[in-house]
Amino acid sequence: MLSLDFLVVNHVILIAFTVTSALLALSPGPDNIFVLTQSLAHGVRSGIAVVLGLVSGCIIHTTLLAFGVSEVIKRNDNLFMAIKIAGALYLVYLAYKVYVSDAKINVSSSENAKRKGKTKLFWTGFTMNVLNPKVTIFFLAFFPGFLFSDSLNTVVQFYVLGLLFMLVTLFVFGSIAVLSGSISRFTMQHPKTGDFFKWMQIVVFLGIAVYLFISDK
Repeated sequence: MLSLDFLVVNHVILIAFTVTSALLALSPGPDNIFVLTQSLAHGVRSGIAVVLGLVSGCIIHTTLLAFGVSEVIKRNDNLFMAIKIAGALYLVYLAYKVYVSDAKINVSSSENAKRKGKTKLFWTGFTMNVLNPKVTIFFLAFFPGFLFSDSLNTVVQFYVLGLLFMLVTLFVFGSIAVLSGSISRFTMQHPKTGDFFKWMQIVVFLGIAVYLFISDK
C-alpha cells in the first residue's frame, strides 16, 4: 500500500506541473497568437482546428522524450543530471530572450490571415508544432524535473506529464479561440497587458530553472 506522504508528494508535483503548464500556455507566443489571429479572422471553429493540430503535435514530442530520456535515466544517472542542468540553463536563456524582447502583443496580422479549410488548419497547427525543434528542446528542459514516482515506469510518467500538458494546452488555447474577440479588445484597451505577460514568462522560466537546479532525480 502506498504511504500518505508518497501520495501527497505525487499530487504536489503534478499540481505544480499543471499550474506551470497553464501559465506557459497563457504567455503570448507564436502558437497562441496564431490561434488568436485565425479565430479573429475566420471564426472560432478555425481557431479550434489550429488548437487541435498544435495539441496533437505534442504526442510526437512526448514520445521522443519518453523513449529517449528514459533510456538515459536507466543507463546513466550523471548524464540525466547533466540533461536537467542543461535544461535549466536553457530556461534561463529563454527568460533572457523574453526580457530583451518587445512586450507588445501584436494581433494586427489577423486582418491579413488567409482563410483555410479546417483540415488544412489542423495540419498547419500540427506541422508548426512537430517541426519546431524549440518545442522538443523545451520538453527536454521542462519535463524531467517533474517526474513524480520512483517506482512507476519512466515512460509512463512522461506520457502522464505529456497528457496533462496537452489537456491544459487544449483548455487554454481553446479558451483563447472562443474568447478571441474579447481578448483582442482587452489587449488594445490595456497596452500594459503585454508587460504583465512578459514578466510572468520570465518568472515562470526562472522558477522552473531554479526547481531543476535544486531537484533530485
